[in-house]
Amino acid sequence: MLMAHPAVLLDLMDEYAALKILEAEKGSPEVQRRLEDVAYTLCIATGTRDVDMALIAARHRLSGARPGDDSLVGA
Repeated sequence: MLMAHPAVLLDLMDEYAALKILEAEKGSPEVQRRLEDVAYTLCIATGTRDVDMALIAARHRLSGARPGDDSLVGA
């Protein structure tokens, strides 16, 4: 399975959290669609089917990872 770079996961998690705080699900169709897109991308990036599980998986993968960590770049 391909694994997203920690910086990508962090950005997705931050955007998802911001959209939830702003209650995007009650916003315009464009904002609702962005929330759905970010949730879907989180699921794909973590190999999960549920956004809550995706967030848990992303936090698990980020524990100890630094945004500048290039350890996932192929050798």
